[in-house]
Amino acid sequence: MSPRWKTHPDIRAGRHVAHDLHAHLVFVTKYRYGIFDDDMLQRCEEIMREVCTSFEAELREFNGEADHVHLLVHYPPKVALSKLINSLKGVSSRYLRAEYTGRINRTGMGSVFWSRSYFASSCGGAPLTVIRQYIESQKRPD
Repeated sequence: MSPRWKTHPDIRAGRHVAHDLHAHLVFVTKYRYGIFDDDMLQRCEEIMREVCTSFEAELREFNGEADHVHLLVHYPPKVALSKLINSLKGVSSRYLRAEYTGRINRTGMGSVFWSRSYFASSCGGAPLTVIRQYIESQKRPD
């Protein structure tokens, strides 16, 4: 890389890429049932951390309430975000339903743990207005 490039701890580098991709994800339980307690949220975080590691991604932040969880994921460009999300929801659903069967069965959720929908937002870096100004300020050759 160029010597003028300042290394930043969040910027990861591969052979032909430097990247700093973060996504804010929100998953909601089926029918927004308030099923989580602190113990279950801790286990959910452990599971999702392992899934992220298997995708060479990093779970930077995790928290939740009774009916949903928030994740901040730092992931490489080779990972399709939709595949990561599918795996996060699928694996966590399988483990949580197996480990907390009594608690989940009492709610009547059946075999589905998460709602089919989710929220995903890119985050980090400069605001779009700053990026637009930077691109507009590039000097085109005559």
